[in-house]
Amino acid sequence: MSRGLYIHIPFCLSKCPYCDFYSVKYNCETAEKYKDAVIRNLLCYNEKFDTVYFGGGTPVLLWKEICEILEHISLEENAEITVEANPCCSDKENLTALKKAGVNRISFGIQSLNDKELMALGRRHDAKTAVKAVETAYNCGFDNISADIMLGTQGQTVISVENTINELSLLPLCHISAYMLKIEENTPFAKMRLALPDEETVCDIYLSVVEQLENIGMHQYEISNFAVNGRECRHNLKYWNCEEYVGIGPAAHSYYKSERFFVDRNIDDFINTEFQATHKETDLAGGCDEYAMLRLRLTQGLTLSEYVKRGGNAEALERKLSLIPQHFFRFNGERLYLTPEGFLVSNSIIGTLLS
Repeated sequence: MSRGLYIHIPFCLSKCPYCDFYSVKYNCETAEKYKDAVIRNLLCYNEKFDTVYFGGGTPVLLWKEICEILEHISLEENAEITVEANPCCSDKENLTALKKAGVNRISFGIQSLNDKELMALGRRHDAKTAVKAVETAYNCGFDNISADIMLGTQGQTVISVENTINELSLLPLCHISAYMLKIEENTPFAKMRLALPDEETVCDIYLSVVEQLENIGMHQYEISNFAVNGRECRHNLKYWNCEEYVGIGPAAHSYYKSERFFVDRNIDDFINTEFQATHKETDLAGGCDEYAMLRLRLTQGLTLSEYVKRGGNAEALERKLSLIPQHFFRFNGERLYLTPEGFLVSNSIIGTLLS
């Protein structure tokens, strides 16, 4: 069984006001020490990985370090290697170097192609910069390029998001992730009075995005993810399919050898400890509830036979389905999956099924 590898790169030039991911301000000296710590931790795993994902933070800031880290990773043939990138930190030099080092997938945090929406999100780039970054990546040889966009932000409307997708459709993208803005505790946004779209408008925006992306050839395969056939993110599919992966770096999570564990959110501890200290996350790793919770994020949904194989009660699950409005799901006696309307209330549905 091939496993995935996630490496957290916790460096940013500045913190976005909505972001709760662990990161610190970029410093070249600290980045060098961090690279050494990552390589040191790779020695713990005698594995060949078929997906590698550098997430953050702003991983592209450490492009030189990533190129060196890749020299120490044992890879399966045709491995998918992704680096997240901020448009304002991406140029011909670093994208060319990453491509040469073996990176074959770039994921840009674009969020919007509306400059007012970008400003409200505290992003460092504008629409023109985002477009140029995608075009530069393509010209550097990348043919697997993804863009993140954010839904439900200040001043956003169905029409403004449609305009963003129309413009994205003109770019050489084969994957789009469309995440709904969530106000996290301990972020600047949590302390601000934001003029956000109401719940009905956010639902309309989401359903419009699903339809529009389907019309341009990007099918929905997960709540927030859309791709041209064959360009689904193989690494992220490991999470939702309950497949194993190793996580390295502060705040990184792992599902490895049937156990789930995580690393503390502390870069100094990570750098100064020989090998990262981990904490067990749950005793239910890989069980029926976890399988249902993760698989119901996918448009493929879950299969009843696999749910039962992992310890689930088929009769109980089917009884609970009677409590859920029928337009939120489809069930043919073996496969259960949510509709786009169901994805909007997926937490409630999953809570009902697993209660």
